[in-house]
Amino acid sequence: MFFGEDLSSLAFVVMVSIAVGGAAIALLYPMFSNDKGSRRVKAIATGKKAESSGNTWRSRFTEDSKDTRRRQIQDSLKQVGKQEKELKKKRASLRVSLEQAGLEISVRAYWVSACILGFGMGVIAFIIYPNPIVVAMVVFVGVMGLPRWILKTLRKRRQNIFLNDFADALDVMVRGLKSGLPVTEAMKIIASESGPPVGPEFAEVVEGQRLGISIEQGIERMVDRIPLPEVNFLAIVMAIQSKTGGNLSEALGNLSRVLRDRKKMKQKVTSVSQEAKSSAAIIGSLPFILMISLTMLNPTYLSPLFNTQMGHILLIGSGIWMSTGVLVMRKMINFQI
Repeated sequence: MFFGEDLSSLAFVVMVSIAVGGAAIALLYPMFSNDKGSRRVKAIATGKKAESSGNTWRSRFTEDSKDTRRRQIQDSLKQVGKQEKELKKKRASLRVSLEQAGLEISVRAYWVSACILGFGMGVIAFIIYPNPIVVAMVVFVGVMGLPRWILKTLRKRRQNIFLNDFADALDVMVRGLKSGLPVTEAMKIIASESGPPVGPEFAEVVEGQRLGISIEQGIERMVDRIPLPEVNFLAIVMAIQSKTGGNLSEALGNLSRVLRDRKKMKQKVTSVSQEAKSSAAIIGSLPFILMISLTMLNPTYLSPLFNTQMGHILLIGSGIWMSTGVLVMRKMINFQI
C-alpha cells in the first residue's frame, strides 16, 4: 500500500530515530544505573566483594570476623615462615649440637674427648704405617671428623626416636583437652608418661612456665633443640591458637593425623628407594672387593699401584672419581620429605 511520498519520508525518519535512541539507551544506561545486577556483574568482573546500598557505611568501618581471622592466620604463618628461614640459615653451634644430640657434657669435655681420640688413632696409625703425613691425616680425622660424625649420628637417632613418639604425645594432649584439662596439665601428663626424648622436652616447656615463659616461647625453644618440621608445625598451631583462638584439641588432632601420614610417606619412600641404595652400595664396594680378591690370589699383581709414581697417580685419580660417583649416587637416592 502506498501512503504518499511525504508520509513515507516521515515514517523513515521515525524509524531511524527509534533505532538511534535504542542504541543510545543500550550504551548509556549502564553508566547511569545503580541496579543490583550491574553492581554484581562489576563485582564479579573485578573480583571485589559487592557492597549493598544499605550496608555501605557499615562495611567501611566494620570488618567480617572471618576475614579478620584469616588475616591474623596469614600474618602468623608469615612470621613463622621468616623464623624458619632464619633458623635454616643460622648454623648450629657446638653447644646447640650437643643439646640436640642429648649429650649433657660441656664443650670443653667434648674437645678433650676428641683430642684423646685423635691421639689414640695417631698412635695406632704410627705403629701400623710410620709415615708423618698419614699420621697427621689420621689425627686430623680423629679430632675433627670422627667426633662430628658421631655427634651427627646421635642427633639423627634422637630425632627419629622423637618422631616415633611425637604423634602419640599429641594424641594424649588431645584426649586431655577434650576431658577438660588445661594445656599445662596435659603437657605434664606427657612429661611424666612419655619416655625420652619426648618426655624431657615437654618437661622443659612445663618448667619454663613456672619461670614465666609462655607455652609458645617454650615450644619455640623446643624447635631449637629438635629442629624438625613436625615440631615447627606444633609451634605454628600454638602461635595461631594463641592469637586467633579456636578449638585447640581439633587443631592438634588434625596435626597428629598429618604427622602420621608424613611418617607413612617416609616409610614408603624408604622402602621404594632401598633397591637403589643397595645397588649403590654394591657398585661402591665392588672395586675394593676386587682389589682384596686379587691381592689374596696374587700378592704381587697390584704392587705397581703402590710402589710406582704412576700407580700413586692412578690411585689418587681413582679415589677422586670414586668419591664423586658415591656423592652423586647419594644425592640421587637421598629423598627429603
